[in-house]
Amino acid sequence: MLDQSTPIKSNYFNAVFRLRNPTVIISAFAIAVFFSLSICAQTPQPVIVQPGAPGQPTKVLPSNTRAVLPQRSAKDVEFMQGMIMHHSQAVEMVELMASRTENKELRLLGARISQSQSAEMDFMKRWLEVRGEPASMPEMDMGDMDMSGMDMSGHHMLMPGMLTAKQMAALKKAKGGEFDRLFLTGMIQHHTGALTMVKDLFDTSGAGQEADLFNFVTDVDSGQRAEIRIMQKMLDRKP
Repeated sequence: MLDQSTPIKSNYFNAVFRLRNPTVIISAFAIAVFFSLSICAQTPQPVIVQPGAPGQPTKVLPSNTRAVLPQRSAKDVEFMQGMIMHHSQAVEMVELMASRTENKELRLLGARISQSQSAEMDFMKRWLEVRGEPASMPEMDMGDMDMSGMDMSGHHMLMPGMLTAKQMAALKKAKGGEFDRLFLTGMIQHHTGALTMVKDLFDTSGAGQEADLFNFVTDVDSGQRAEIRIMQKMLDRKP
């Protein structure tokens, strides 16, 4: 009877011999390397885009560009500390609504302002805490400061657009339509001051370049502009 296992065994040992043959192994390795290099050559190189400042175009950087974190600017810290104080007054203004106006539209707007600015204050405080900076502005020598655009009402430094002690007192005394008018005009003034602070930040060399700070500030800028337009329309409808 014919032993049918003979050709099977022969083919098996031939295959094992070829696998153990150094020439075959080297050839197989060379082919693998060739195909790997071919695949890498066909893989598109990453495109690195550097966003420009507001109003400025973006730039496409070389693919071998390495990210370098910009040094933290003292202006960045000053901006965040000042904006916390700025937002705090806006939230305080909204809190006055409860007992002074029944205007549902204005109350909805106030709730939106309070919610967004409270969340932004939380972000700014965390940003400062991570960097070992206090949330409030330190006591400074007023003689060394540029006081343009700032108010010293009530012996407290106010950031651009913030209501003076006299304006806040008038808002607290007003009710009904008069409160609505003073709130809208005061908050427009307040928001406009925030836009001035943003412009001042970006106009300072080396400031506002950190990615998370840049994104945050541009969001603040767009949000405040949108709310100014809403408040101006509401004010225009008032007799």
